[in-house]
Formats: sequence, structure tokens, C-alpha cells
Amino acid sequence: MGAMWASLLATVLLAIDHVSAQGYSFPDCNSAPLKGNAVCDLTLDPITRARAIIDEFTVPELINNTVNTSPGVPRLGLPPYQWWSEALHGVAISPGVNFSASGEFSYATSFPQPIIMGAAFDDPLIVAVATVVSTEARAFNNYGRAGLDFWTPNINPFKDPRWGRGQETPGEDPYHLAQYVYSLIQGLQGGLDPEPYFRIAATCKHFAGYDLEDWNGNVRYGFNAIIPEQDLSEYYFPSFQSCVRDAKVSSVMCSYNAVNGIPSCANSYLLQNVLREFWGLAEDRWVTSDCDAVDNIYTPHNYTATLAEAVADAMNAGTDIDCGTVYAEALPDAYAQGLVSETQLYNALVRQYASLVRLGYFDPAQIQPYRQLGWSAVNTPQAQTLAYQAAVEGIVLLKNDGTLPLNSSIKNIALIGPWANATTSMQGNYEGVAPYLISPLMAAQAAGYNVTYVFGTNITSNDTSGFAAAVAAAQAADAVIYAGGLDETVEREELDRYNITWPGNQLDLVAELQQVGNPFVVVQFGGGQVDDSVLKNNASVNSLVWAGYPGQSGGTALVDILSGKVAPAGRLPTTQYPADYVNQVAMTDMTLRPSATNPGRTYKWYNSTPVYEFATGLHYTTFELSWLVEPSGTYNIQTLVQQGGLLSPYLDSAPFGTFNVLVRNTGAVVSDYVTLLFVNGTYGPAPYPNKQLVSYTRLHSLPASYGLLVASLPVTLGALARADNYGNMWLYPGNYTFTIDTPGLISSSFELTGTATQITTFPQESGAPTSAG
Repeated sequence: MGAMWASLLATVLLAIDHVSAQGYSFPDCNSAPLKGNAVCDLTLDPITRARAIIDEFTVPELINNTVNTSPGVPRLGLPPYQWWSEALHGVAISPGVNFSASGEFSYATSFPQPIIMGAAFDDPLIVAVATVVSTEARAFNNYGRAGLDFWTPNINPFKDPRWGRGQETPGEDPYHLAQYVYSLIQGLQGGLDPEPYFRIAATCKHFAGYDLEDWNGNVRYGFNAIIPEQDLSEYYFPSFQSCVRDAKVSSVMCSYNAVNGIPSCANSYLLQNVLREFWGLAEDRWVTSDCDAVDNIYTPHNYTATLAEAVADAMNAGTDIDCGTVYAEALPDAYAQGLVSETQLYNALVRQYASLVRLGYFDPAQIQPYRQLGWSAVNTPQAQTLAYQAAVEGIVLLKNDGTLPLNSSIKNIALIGPWANATTSMQGNYEGVAPYLISPLMAAQAAGYNVTYVFGTNITSNDTSGFAAAVAAAQAADAVIYAGGLDETVEREELDRYNITWPGNQLDLVAELQQVGNPFVVVQFGGGQVDDSVLKNNASVNSLVWAGYPGQSGGTALVDILSGKVAPAGRLPTTQYPADYVNQVAMTDMTLRPSATNPGRTYKWYNSTPVYEFATGLHYTTFELSWLVEPSGTYNIQTLVQQGGLLSPYLDSAPFGTFNVLVRNTGAVVSDYVTLLFVNGTYGPAPYPNKQLVSYTRLHSLPASYGLLVASLPVTLGALARADNYGNMWLYPGNYTFTIDTPGLISSSFELTGTATQITTFPQESGAPTSAG
């Protein structure tokens, strides 16, 4: 056994060592040795084609190619391939992406972070953005500068404001995330399970229960997330179900943390029972670990006694690719010990290569439209406009006493703060090289304002030496804009926050600026929220805007909103809690419902008063809403279920109804309007959520002076359902109330009659009961 292991290990490491760090090439089906292999036969299905080439692999060659830096198999004509490319909000710097130093392929469109795009509540916008990202990604791939697989999006719900990676997500609400990712995957992959080719292969991450980096000695690599099945079903899983079952994503990334005692990448319940059996992740789709997460099974999770056992557990559970090196290092030993079989290795490689077949990896370039894309498809005028639009749509007006939009008489602006001339900070993390970055200062100058810029203070500084110059500039100006908040010095991957107050002495500077008495606007940047109570309750702060990480045209989008060139209509995608929230619940507490040690998480369960509620967002105009047909009366559950079974393969996605709302712009400013439909009631198991989002849509450019549009709001049975203690979704009889917007502008009540009916059966871990009944 020792000799077998040594021989396998030497063969694997030699192959891995020869993988090029940069550059991609395609297999040549017109030449030996690949010519004649059925992987090149366009008439066969992807799995059959993949098996034809994997049948030729030796065991060392199977093991060689289980890592992200895959060496291929030169003797079979398979070139090396780097599986790890990133494109969270544009083609991004990553091991698989190679930006040139100048000229062609030296940049890519840099959209706002998902937290801002989520605030737009505009699913067609997300499809459009993702289509641009995947188009540019294909262009990079065609010229050997990126892979075909991109490890995006991050769809973990942003439930705790301290989480450093919340900026990467669309927000806190599971229904919203599910709709967002359904739209995003269509744009990235080129449709719903498109034929004959995917544009790129997307990866939904991080499965599951991942929203902690490093807090009070709890580090993501070894954290054990204890999550009740009820919360898994209602909160942590819906975005992944949408991604896998409904949007047909190509791959999924298992997370660093353990779930209920088992590391995610060694968790057959997650990777087999849920992903493949419950949601139907097909055999031409694969699972990758987060980077070094397989190694973490051994340490610091200490789940196995040896590294060989750790890699075997991961492979046998369904982790097909190790982002790291431990598969290459330890699978030879695991195989020699009989801990992992050749069949498991074979299946992992078939999944990978079937995915590549669906991407056209083996097919002639001339028959593939995506293979024709080049540099001219990158940063097009349309892409630039879309990046600007995405920023405009996501920026949120939180407070306004009429100061915004700025009066046309205002010419001289004091622009103060650490974000006032920000450039690369505008991108947030998982960024690429942007074609340009327009700071607020650049945008204000371009808009014709006479701008005095003063840095004032840093994000985390306690140095007040810049205060005097800032106050002097404010005194000489017609209006004062402070641009600050958070940035990646306080929130990012591997860095959680311990408080949700404004960092450093920024509020001290704000206090001095407000005393000047000139019109005063505070712009809060960053992905997480901070407690804005002091700004909200202070009449000397005239307006408050949240701008997140707004991307390459963020400065222009912001200044255009401040000046009134465009109107704000974004909505907060998370709850803004008071500062003491962090003392009331530990980050490690994964439960949602209120308890003695938890005031409740997200707008659905928080049992106190937030500073700003989820979906808060003001406008420069006023709106009047009314039901086209009021949703009232009674609906029989058994009839709904019977009809739903005829209309949808899944009862949770079967239609309950579509409800139309007349939206009139009763003010003087053309504006978008986000129509949000919530439901609440005392039905199902106690405690009852405050309310939950069940549908939304964004109306564009409602004309002033009673311009009218209709918001069409489809609602599914699943949106009305609630989970029992075992995660099964049920429709319960009772009184339900639909309410539009935050706060509620119009509402209507209806009743579900009949008997409670289970519409989904949540997969249980071995030995667990399956029903509350």
C-alpha cells in the first residue's frame, strides 16, 4: 500500500507542477490524439461525450484533475484548465483571469456591488447586467485570459449587519435573493439550461449557512453553524433552491463552515440529499469546495483523524473539485487505503467535463456565436450606460427635508470626507480592473459645480487635524456634502465588524459641519449598515443618502441624484438596526426567531424598532396607489393545491394569483417606483413573522402630474407557505393581509380555508422524522 501511494503521489504532483499559471487553450478535435474520440461527437449528449474521454484516464490522471488547477491529460490532447475565475460584478481579478497591462483586455466593465444592485429591486436589470458580465467573460476566454467557469454569485442571505462579506450579496430577504439569483443565472449562462451552449458556467456559493468571517475567536474555517431545519428551509436554502432547481446553475460551492456538526464539503446531506436528490443538480453539474475548505475538514474542524480521511469524506460526499491542493496530495493515499473508489473519482471528472462540453469546449469555434466575441464586446457604450443605470437605481434616499434635489441656485459645494474622491473603493471587493472610476469629486466638477474638496478625516481615524479646513470649506459653500461611512478597511472577506456604529471620528466631523448652517447632505457608503439615529433625528442634517459600493460610474450616479438630473427610487435591501443590536445577539446564533438571547433577525422577525426598516426608500415625488382588483374573499387550500399541481412541477412555485396595482405619480418629478408586496397574519406555527415579502417589481419613469402605470405582482403558493419544525412547507388556513410598500400604503385581507396542506417535503438527515404530523 505504501509503494502504491508513493507512486500515485509522485505522478500527481509532477502533473500539477506542469500546469501553466496563465493562458487557456482549447482541445483540438481535428488532430490526434483527440481526433476520433466520442467526446468530439456533436451528435451525442454531454454526459456520453464526457464519459468517452474520462474512460481513457488512469487513476493518477483522474486524481490529477480533481483540483482547480487542473493539468489536463496531455497524452489525450486535453490541455490544462484553471477552474477558478471570478466575476461577482464584472470580470474580476482571480487566478483564472489575466488582465493585460495595457491595451486590449486591460479592463472590464465594473458594475456596482450586488448589495446596491439588490437595492434596485429590478430583476430585468439583473439579467441585463449578468448578460454583459458573461459576454465580456467569454471575450476574455476566447483570447486565453479567463476560464469558462466563474465562481459567482454569493447568495448567502445578509442577516447579520456585522458580516464583512454582506456587500457581495443582494440583501437579507430570502424571497428577494431567490428572484435575484434566478435572473442573474439566466444572464450569466445565457438562459434557463440553454441549448446548445452555455455562455459561461456560474457557481452559486457558499452552500450553506455561511455568514461569519472572524468574530470573537470564531473563524469561518472551523465554525460549526447550528441551524434548525425550519430556518434552513425558510431562510438559508431558498436562494440556493432557486439557483439549482429553477435556474439550473452549472455548479455550486460548498462553504468553509460546518452545518450541524458536519463540514459542508464533507456533508452528504447537503451535497447529495439536498443538492442532487431534492433540487435535482444534474450529472453534468459539479460541486467545488471553497478554497482550502477540504483541508479544513481535517483542521481546524478536526472532523477526521487523517488528511486522507478528510479528502475521502469530501469526495464521497460529492465535492468534485478541490479548490486547493489536498486532493492531489492526499487522494493517492485515500485511494490506496480503499477510502475512495475509482468510480467516485470517475464520476467527479465526468461531471466536470460534461459541463465543459456544454460550454462548447470541444466544438469548432466557427459554429459557436460565443466563440466569436472579442475585445469589441468589452466596455461597450451600452455596458457603460448599464453600469451607470445600475448605480442610479440602487442608491437609496433615507432622509430628506426638501434640500434634495439641490436648488439650481447652488453653485459652490464643499465636498468633504474619505469617500469624496474615492476611486477604487467604489468597486468593493471581488473587483476587476475598471475602464474608469468616477469619484464624487470628478462627477461634481463635471456637472459644473465649483467644488472645494477637503478630506477631513479617514474612515477609522481619530485625528481631528483636518476638521478646521473642512469647516472653513463648509462656511464658504452654498451647500455641504459629507461622503463617508464604511469601506474595506472595516468590512471585507475575513473581517467582520464588532459594532455597527460609524467608525472613527466621522460623526464628530459631521457634528461640526452641521453647525455651519448651510444645506447639509450626508452620503453613507459601504455594504453594511451603521446606526444613523443621530443623523436621522438631527434637523441640521437635511438629507441622508446610502450609496453602497456603486461601481465605475458611481460618482456620476450620485451627483445626478443629488442635483435632480435623475430621481432616487432604490430601497434598503437590509434592516438598519440600532447600535445595541450587536449586544443582543451573537454572530454565531444562526436562528431567526426571537428568543431570550435573540431579538429576532431581519425585518421578518426583529421584535424592536429599527432605525430604518428593510425596503425604506424616499422619492422626489409622491405616489398614489390603488388595487386594480382588490385581493379579498376566500380561497380554498385544497383547490389551490389541486390547480397548482396542474400548472407547475413544484407546488411551491405554482401560482396563487397575480395582483395588479395602479401607481400614479402625483408629484412634479418623473420617477421610478419599486412596488413591494408583503403578507402577514396569524396563521401556521407561532411565533408569526412581522411580515414577509412575496412579490415586487420596479416601474420605470412614471410621468409627473398623475402619470399612471400598472404594477403586476405574481404570488406563488410557496410565498404564502410557512415551514414546520422539520422544514416542510405548508399552506395554513387563516386570515392573510397583503400590504404594499414600507410603510404600508394600501392593504387588503383575504382568507385561506380548508385544511392545512403540506406542499413540500424537506429532506431530513438520516433518522429524523419527516413531518410535524
